[in-house]
Amino acid sequence: MSLLQDNTSETLAKSIENYYDKLITALPRIALSIFVIIAGILIAKAITNFYKSRILKKAQDPLMARFLAQAIKITLTLIAIMLALQVAGLDGVATGLLTAAGGAAIILGFAFQDIGKNFLAGIILAFNRPFNINDTIKVDNLFGKVKALNFRFMHIKTFDGRDIYIPNSDVLTKPVENYTADGFYRNDFVVGIGYEDDIDGAKKIIHEILDANTDIVHDQDHENFVFEDELTASTVNLKVYFWVDTFDYRKSAIIIRGNIIRKVKETLDEKGFNLPADIKELKLYGNEEDIPLRVRKDPRDVENENRKNNES
Repeated sequence: MSLLQDNTSETLAKSIENYYDKLITALPRIALSIFVIIAGILIAKAITNFYKSRILKKAQDPLMARFLAQAIKITLTLIAIMLALQVAGLDGVATGLLTAAGGAAIILGFAFQDIGKNFLAGIILAFNRPFNINDTIKVDNLFGKVKALNFRFMHIKTFDGRDIYIPNSDVLTKPVENYTADGFYRNDFVVGIGYEDDIDGAKKIIHEILDANTDIVHDQDHENFVFEDELTASTVNLKVYFWVDTFDYRKSAIIIRGNIIRKVKETLDEKGFNLPADIKELKLYGNEEDIPLRVRKDPRDVENENRKNNES
């Protein structure tokens, strides 16, 4: 029994000594591999920063440039790790990692379908999409300016200050409305005049207001016009259409529209046009009694009338 224990202890000691010798022998390669990883990460960061500082300033498509910067950084980092494994003499480990990564990708693809779907959609959107940086877009019911495109989501900033991150798969599969693709957007509003008012006269006044406004677009391709839209219970509704420059969507869609509405209202008032409120009509049929109504006098009128009677 004692002899067996001595043999076991001796074998264990030799194994530890062998592993120690191998570790001492491999330390330079391990140190070099660590250096390769650190150097690779630093080089990847330096190249990415250079790319961002030089290329992004000249890039016509900032979203594509930033997306490629992320891809370059990740690719260079992975290359540095694989080189480090080879330097450390772990070629088999590197091959095993690649094989395992391939198998894991298939397994994780089923387990995390949404992540994989968004990643692939991000790659597609990086090369083919209907918007650019700072474009005003609407995806589903989300409305705002495009700020960034990442591997998994797109970042938009709404006009009320919210930051919204939309999954790339939604951007790819749902309709995307781009309000600033060509820089022009047609705005509209409705103004109601009385039935007794001159329709052509009102339309002429509104046309003059549109023609005099320098903030809206005036060219042959974008016509501003007014037409009769609807006959309601109390008004003849005129619909006003005008084109605006949408590179600054907030100003063109909100501020300019409000200014024109105010100018139209004030000018029609000055020209004597009626802008009636909604009128309700009460009807009494033959088998119904009359509605008892009484006009109540103003208390001040009653007091003045009593005073006059007393004086007389």
